[in-house]
Amino acid sequence: MRYTGPKDRLSRREGFDLFGKGAKLTRLSVPPGVHGPRGSRNKSQYGRQLREKQKVKRLYGLMERQFRKYADIALKTKGNTGEKLIALLERRLDNVVFRLGFAPTRPSARQVVAHRHVLVNSKKVNIPSYQVRSGDIISLTPKGSEIPAVKKMLTNKDVNMPTWLKRKAIIGQVVRDPKREDIVEPISEQDIVEFYSR
Repeated sequence: MRYTGPKDRLSRREGFDLFGKGAKLTRLSVPPGVHGPRGSRNKSQYGRQLREKQKVKRLYGLMERQFRKYADIALKTKGNTGEKLIALLERRLDNVVFRLGFAPTRPSARQVVAHRHVLVNSKKVNIPSYQVRSGDIISLTPKGSEIPAVKKMLTNKDVNMPTWLKRKAIIGQVVRDPKREDIVEPISEQDIVEFYSR
């Protein structure tokens, strides 16, 4: 079942703004729960790996089974497993819509995709987990570009666009596959790989 509780709690648990709330997020440095900071203690190696896995899973808005599937694919693929895992997560359609600056957060990007407001190579795709490929054209439907939150994002000139994507108005393109250095969030993919390799 998808988590529907308070999102601030998840961000505080990971000590990182998972949902792009910015200034609206209060007490980020204080862990959730009645015991607050007293409840935290030095983590074991397993504890550190688990927290990293939970953080990244929540960052991309995935359930455990989905996340495990991506980890299994990455572990079976030749090359750097951590980089493969990050690339699989980044190439999700909901994440690409977010990275292109069509939506303010990943959850809202997922909603835009699920409500059939996104076109991939001129075809409607409503599957948030759809894997985009190099050369794909991602665009919004006319109705999608009229959504207030999307409209506001389209006028925002400060979108931190990763170099593997480019955008003009409501049309974006996947220039190449994402690389590790394209990721701005503090992620230790090695901890996640080690967690699933046990």
